[in-house]
Amino acid sequence: MITRQSRGLQEFFSYIRDQSGLNILDLGGATQQNVSFITNLGHRLYSEDFLQILRETFGAEDTVDQSNSGRIDFFLRQALDYPEAHFDGVLIWDVLEYLEAPLLTVVVDRLAKIVKPKSYMLAFFHSDDKIEMVPHYTFRIQDVGELQVAQKGARHPAQRFNNRSLEKLFNKFDSVKFFLTRERLREVIVKA
Repeated sequence: MITRQSRGLQEFFSYIRDQSGLNILDLGGATQQNVSFITNLGHRLYSEDFLQILRETFGAEDTVDQSNSGRIDFFLRQALDYPEAHFDGVLIWDVLEYLEAPLLTVVVDRLAKIVKPKSYMLAFFHSDDKIEMVPHYTFRIQDVGELQVAQKGARHPAQRFNNRSLEKLFNKFDSVKFFLTRERLREVIVKA
């Protein structure tokens, strides 16, 4: 477990800094540190263990078929069943890397629907496109620009992303901003 600076997290919190009562979605599952940090700022935090729901819906990693429309609908109901324009921010973390194209497309479309205009989303993507297995992390917020990062294991990414493919992925959003870290993680701020 390491503690490190996060420019993406700092930018995310700069958006909500002078507000209170916002709805924030955390797709990394509930951690006491994240719950306490967000609620102490005066916001409501909704948590979804996105990868656990992915495993329960589609099965083990090596047998995953993420193109079945019935399973995709079920997954969306389990993980992202929220009203339109409900969230002021989403902490996506690194979960989008494990989604194959059919599922990834509908998840990003759903995120576009459940966030309010001008809201921010923070996502992480590994920048080393040559490694077979990428670390999967748990992210715990320490401060406005500081994260505690712990590796929970390693997984095969469903796809690899560069800046151009991320811009294309989030083309329905207002803007995409990149920060590269020492851990070869690309922090991405997506503005709705």
